Amino acid sequence: MSKLKIRGGERGAALLAVLLLVAVTGAIAAAAMESLALSRAAAVNNVALDQARAYAGAVEQLAAVTVDDMIVENPDRTTLAGGWNNAVRRVMLPGGGVAQVRVRDGGNCFNVNSVVQGDARTRLARRSSGVLQLAGLMQTLRVPEGEARRIAEAAADWADSDAVPSSGGAEDNAYAGGDSPYRTGNTLFADIGELGALAGMTPEIMARLRPWLCALPTTELSPLNLNTLLPEQAPLLAMLAPGQLDIVRARRVLAGRPAGGWGNQIEFWRIDALRGLEVPLDVQLQAQLRTRWFALDVNVEVMDAEFSETALLDARLQPSRVVARRWGT
Repeated sequence: MSKLKIRGGERGAALLAVLLLVAVTGAIAAAAMESLALSRAAAVNNVALDQARAYAGAVEQLAAVTVDDMIVENPDRTTLAGGWNNAVRRVMLPGGGVAQVRVRDGGNCFNVNSVVQGDARTRLARRSSGVLQLAGLMQTLRVPEGEARRIAEAAADWADSDAVPSSGGAEDNAYAGGDSPYRTGNTLFADIGELGALAGMTPEIMARLRPWLCALPTTELSPLNLNTLLPEQAPLLAMLAPGQLDIVRARRVLAGRPAGGWGNQIEFWRIDALRGLEVPLDVQLQAQLRTRWFALDVNVEVMDAEFSETALLDARLQPSRVVARRWGT
């Protein structure tokens, strides 16, 4: 049998082929190792996030028990006694982790769903008092009256069940002609961010308005607790009597609150600083003495992972129950 002879010029080509094969194999191996490392890191991160989520749930339950204990101690009214509102508490976790929880009055805000009334499962209709309060809040925040009224009416049209725009409002036709046409929700707002899509709303107005808003899972008028409203939240009190009660006067009312809080709505509305105001009965009853909605802000750091949660507690009945959660990392 004759032997295969490799010419001198072909030896270099064979060596080059071997070197290319080694290089490709090495690259594949490196890529596989990198993919394995990434998969391992992702698995570790998922475990850490799952653990952080579990801790957040436990902290949430502890906060709910604290809220229930506070209500049991004083079932008739919720005050700022004990410094619970907006206070941040730290909870040390096994393995060196830490959780922070802040409890705040979740009803001291404008409930964007109060611009309508009724049941979302059947029919929602415009509520005049809610629309007036939203417009009044915007005006106290220095939004021009015309723009404030148009946005408030657009909010009611967005949530109500019909397709007929109110005076100055906006229904589907107002949103159908843009580059990205869309329709109104025709149901309750799930998140305050939806207001950014309203006719007349601008990023500047939205940024100014956002800190004062909430989307409670109910159409009831904003249940402001007279005994937990802070002086810096005076715009929320002023919106109850738009055009009659300014921020300075509202701040003075809240700063002069009795040490133990007001005992009833009649006592509040009869104080000298509020005499002469023409406030409808439903708005007078809107002001509350006991907090129903509590907001929890939870942040957990464990195993190099960070997990954040915002929850809404309904404390109307005990034990309190979580009705909404939002997660982030």
